[in-house]
Amino acid sequence: RLCAAPEPNLSYQELKDLKKANVLHIDVRERWEIDRFGKIPESINIPLGELMEALQMDPTEFKEQYNQKMPSKSDPVVFSCLAGTRSKQALGFAMSLGFS
Repeated sequence: RLCAAPEPNLSYQELKDLKKANVLHIDVRERWEIDRFGKIPESINIPLGELMEALQMDPTEFKEQYNQKMPSKSDPVVFSCLAGTRSKQALGFAMSLGFS
């Protein structure tokens, strides 16, 4: 399941279209889930338990840890997980930190 504000739910096709527009896709599943079920192309894995800390990191530290430029608070970001519960939590976390 995929979540993004203001559209809380996205289809796979909508995500594919958004990715063409340089949207940062953060997969909040656990690392073992990525290993077992596979990585979504061009997504970065930040397990939900790490997300609050990750979104408050120094940008240099974020890049070292996740091999990706840290999103600014106005950058478009999409969160995904397996069933939709964690991605909704991730969206709430990001918005609470000032991400739009």
